[in-house]
Amino acid sequence: MKKEFVMRGQTPSEAGTTGVDNQEILNFSGFKPGMAYRLIEFQLWNSTSIGTAKAEQVASITAGKTSIDPVNPNFNDEGLIAVAALGDNESDAYGPTALSIINDTFLITQNLILTVKDTGGTNNPVNWQCRFESVKMSGPEEAVANYKQFTISDE
Repeated sequence: MKKEFVMRGQTPSEAGTTGVDNQEILNFSGFKPGMAYRLIEFQLWNSTSIGTAKAEQVASITAGKTSIDPVNPNFNDEGLIAVAALGDNESDAYGPTALSIINDTFLITQNLILTVKDTGGTNNPVNWQCRFESVKMSGPEEAVANYKQFTISDE
Protein backbone atom coordinates (compact mmCIF):
# COMPACT_ATOMS: atom_id res chain seq x y z
CA MET A 1 0.00 0.00 0.00
CA LYS A 2 1.29 3.45 -0.90
CA LYS A 3 1.49 5.93 1.95
CA GLU A 4 1.54 9.67 1.48
CA PHE A 5 3.27 12.21 3.67
CA VAL A 6 3.82 15.96 3.60
CA MET A 7 6.91 18.09 4.15
CA ARG A 8 6.37 21.82 4.51
CA GLY A 9 8.10 24.88 5.79
CA GLN A 10 8.99 28.51 5.34
CA THR A 11 12.32 29.43 3.75
CA PRO A 12 13.93 32.88 3.70
CA SER A 13 14.13 34.26 0.18
CA GLU A 14 17.06 36.60 0.51
CA ALA A 15 20.50 35.02 0.46
CA GLY A 16 22.45 36.00 3.55
CA THR A 17 26.17 36.11 4.15
CA THR A 18 26.55 32.42 3.28
CA GLY A 19 24.63 32.95 0.03
CA VAL A 20 22.40 29.92 0.60
CA ASP A 21 19.73 31.08 3.06
CA ASN A 22 17.15 30.52 0.31
CA GLN A 23 17.73 26.73 0.38
CA GLU A 24 16.41 23.81 2.41
CA ILE A 25 17.51 20.19 2.44
CA LEU A 26 14.59 17.78 2.19
CA ASN A 27 16.00 14.86 4.18
CA PHE A 28 15.50 11.34 2.86
CA SER A 29 18.71 9.92 4.34
CA GLY A 30 16.82 7.54 6.67
CA PHE A 31 15.02 5.77 3.84
CA LYS A 32 14.42 2.05 4.11
CA PRO A 33 16.02 -0.44 1.70
CA GLY A 34 13.60 -1.32 -1.07
CA MET A 35 11.68 1.95 -0.64
CA ALA A 36 11.71 5.13 -2.69
CA TYR A 37 9.54 8.24 -2.72
CA ARG A 38 7.75 10.07 -5.50
CA LEU A 39 6.95 13.80 -5.39
CA ILE A 40 3.28 14.19 -6.31
CA GLU A 41 2.50 17.78 -5.27
CA PHE A 42 4.51 21.00 -4.88
CA GLN A 43 2.88 24.28 -3.83
CA LEU A 44 3.95 27.77 -2.76
CA TRP A 45 2.06 30.28 -0.63
CA ASN A 46 2.61 33.83 0.63
CA SER A 47 4.15 34.32 4.05
CA THR A 48 3.12 37.94 4.66
CA SER A 49 0.50 40.48 3.59
CA ILE A 50 -1.82 37.79 2.17
CA GLY A 51 -4.49 39.43 0.04
CA THR A 52 -3.03 42.91 0.47
CA ALA A 53 0.22 42.82 -1.48
CA LYS A 54 1.49 41.47 -4.75
CA ALA A 55 3.34 38.16 -4.53
CA GLU A 56 5.75 36.71 -7.06
CA GLN A 57 7.51 33.61 -5.82
CA VAL A 58 9.33 30.72 -7.47
CA ALA A 59 10.99 27.52 -6.24
CA SER A 60 12.83 24.48 -7.54
CA ILE A 61 13.62 21.00 -6.20
CA THR A 62 16.66 19.09 -7.37
CA ALA A 63 18.36 15.78 -6.67
CA GLY A 64 21.66 17.19 -7.94
CA LYS A 65 24.75 18.20 -6.00
CA THR A 66 23.93 21.90 -6.39
CA SER A 67 20.68 23.83 -6.43
CA ILE A 68 18.91 24.91 -9.58
CA ASP A 69 18.04 28.60 -9.91
CA PRO A 70 14.23 28.73 -9.68
CA VAL A 71 14.16 32.01 -11.61
CA ASN A 72 15.94 30.43 -14.60
CA PRO A 73 15.35 26.64 -14.45
CA ASN A 74 16.88 24.41 -17.09
CA PHE A 75 14.59 21.50 -17.94
CA ASN A 76 17.54 19.68 -19.57
CA ASP A 77 19.06 19.17 -16.12
CA GLU A 78 18.34 15.53 -15.11
CA GLY A 79 18.41 16.44 -11.42
CA LEU A 80 15.52 18.91 -11.70
CA ILE A 81 12.49 17.23 -10.14
CA ALA A 82 10.07 20.15 -9.80
CA VAL A 83 9.48 23.87 -10.21
CA ALA A 84 6.65 25.98 -8.82
CA ALA A 85 5.51 29.57 -9.17
CA LEU A 86 2.98 31.72 -7.34
CA GLY A 87 1.69 34.99 -8.73
CA ASP A 88 -0.83 37.01 -6.75
CA ASN A 89 -1.74 40.58 -7.66
CA GLU A 90 -3.82 42.21 -4.93
CA SER A 91 -6.03 43.88 -7.54
CA ASP A 92 -6.73 40.64 -9.43
CA ALA A 93 -10.35 39.58 -8.84
CA TYR A 94 -9.48 35.98 -9.80
CA GLY A 95 -7.07 35.41 -6.94
CA PRO A 96 -3.61 33.86 -6.98
CA THR A 97 -2.15 31.88 -9.87
CA ALA A 98 -0.22 28.84 -8.68
CA LEU A 99 1.61 26.59 -11.09
CA SER A 100 3.94 23.62 -10.71
CA ILE A 101 5.64 21.13 -12.98
CA ILE A 102 6.71 17.86 -11.39
CA ASN A 103 8.64 14.90 -12.72
CA ASP A 104 6.51 12.39 -10.82
CA THR A 105 8.34 9.46 -12.42
CA PHE A 106 11.58 10.30 -10.56
CA LEU A 107 12.15 7.82 -7.71
CA ILE A 108 13.76 9.64 -4.78
CA THR A 109 16.28 7.73 -2.65
CA GLN A 110 18.46 10.59 -1.35
CA ASN A 111 18.22 14.13 0.02
CA LEU A 112 16.87 16.90 -2.21
CA ILE A 113 17.65 20.62 -2.41
CA LEU A 114 14.72 23.05 -2.38
CA THR A 115 15.54 26.61 -3.48
CA VAL A 116 13.11 29.56 -3.23
CA LYS A 117 13.05 33.18 -4.38
CA ASP A 118 10.59 36.02 -3.88
CA THR A 119 10.93 37.76 -7.24
CA GLY A 120 8.49 40.54 -6.35
CA GLY A 121 11.29 42.64 -4.88
CA THR A 122 10.33 42.27 -1.22
CA ASN A 123 12.42 39.18 -0.38
CA ASN A 124 9.69 37.84 1.89
CA PRO A 125 10.08 34.26 3.11
CA VAL A 126 8.33 31.66 0.96
CA ASN A 127 5.93 29.05 2.38
CA TRP A 128 6.08 25.71 0.57
CA GLN A 129 4.49 22.30 0.79
CA CYS A 130 5.47 19.02 -0.87
CA ARG A 131 3.42 15.83 -0.90
CA PHE A 132 5.24 12.53 -1.43
CA GLU A 133 4.13 8.94 -1.74
CA SER A 134 6.19 5.90 -0.80
CA VAL A 135 6.96 3.35 -3.51
CA LYS A 136 8.15 -0.22 -2.93
CA MET A 137 10.94 -1.21 -5.32
CA SER A 138 12.28 -4.56 -6.43
CA GLY A 139 16.03 -5.20 -6.17
CA PRO A 140 16.75 -4.23 -9.80
CA GLU A 141 14.56 -1.10 -9.56
CA GLU A 142 16.42 -0.03 -6.42
CA ALA A 143 19.79 -0.51 -8.12
CA VAL A 144 18.71 1.57 -11.13
CA ALA A 145 17.24 4.37 -8.94
CA ASN A 146 20.35 4.54 -6.75
CA TYR A 147 22.69 4.52 -9.78
CA LYS A 148 20.65 7.28 -11.48
CA GLN A 149 20.82 9.49 -8.40
CA PHE A 150 24.51 8.77 -7.96
CA THR A 151 25.28 9.87 -11.53
CA ILE A 152 23.14 13.02 -11.14
CA SER A 153 24.75 14.06 -7.84
CA ASP A 154 28.25 13.17 -9.01
CA GLU A 155 28.23 15.62 -11.97
